Amino acid sequence: MSGRPLDVLEASLGERVTVRLKSGDEYIGELAGYDQHMNLVLEDATIPEGGVEAETPVEDTTIIRGDNVVSITP
Repeated sequence: MSGRPLDVLEASLGERVTVRLKSGDEYIGELAGYDQHMNLVLEDATIPEGGVEAETPVEDTTIIRGDNVVSITP
């Protein structure tokens, strides 16, 4: 996938993505939405703990403010 960041997000809607934050935390979940500020909405998100095998589920819908995002991996 290549192109402008919002094009990549558009192509990733409904897919599982990994989001890394400035704090070093990561979330893995289905990208349900985004806006021009790269605020993200994840469904069925989990927080990996020492690997993908050990994940902690996050309650309901997760909204991540774009200012905190370092990377989004489709």
